[in-house]
Amino acid sequence: MKLITDIVYTKQDYTANPLPYAEYDNCTFTDCLFNDANLTGIIFTQCRFEGCNLSNANSKGTAFKEVLFINCKMLGLNFSVSDPFLITLGFSECQLDLASFYRLKLKGTRFIKCSLREADFTEADFTSASFDGCDLAHAIFDNTLLEKADFRSAINYSIEPEANRIKKAKFSLQGVPGLLNKYNIDIE
Repeated sequence: MKLITDIVYTKQDYTANPLPYAEYDNCTFTDCLFNDANLTGIIFTQCRFEGCNLSNANSKGTAFKEVLFINCKMLGLNFSVSDPFLITLGFSECQLDLASFYRLKLKGTRFIKCSLREADFTEADFTSASFDGCDLAHAIFDNTLLEKADFRSAINYSIEPEANRIKKAKFSLQGVPGLLNKYNIDIE
């Protein structure tokens, strides 16, 4: 596999011309189009994606090692089919609606001001994760490990304490109703 290091890619359209199969190390992708692109088996190590559209990209077997996404559109991106070995992700101001993190181990992941509406966190490990200023409307938490996770500034979440592990997780007083939705009670 070809190794490509320290390259900055700007305003490239990988929907028309696929990103070459390679290992990308310390590369930056700015304002690039990857929507519906095939990223199968590509390795990204210590890369940054800024202002990119990765919606519905095929990430089967794709390695994301210490990858940061900033202001990216990633609708429906299925991270659960990515290579789980050494996966480390960070997100800031990204649109991750309908994304799937099913069964991934992403301890300490930081989501900052992201839209995670209808995202799937089923059976994933988000121990010590931070959901700072995130919208989690209709996100799915089922058998999810959320111990020590921080939801204090997150909104619109609905998490069943009995169906998830939330020991020492942090919630704001305004967010408490998101833990009690299944009881259909009114809190004033």
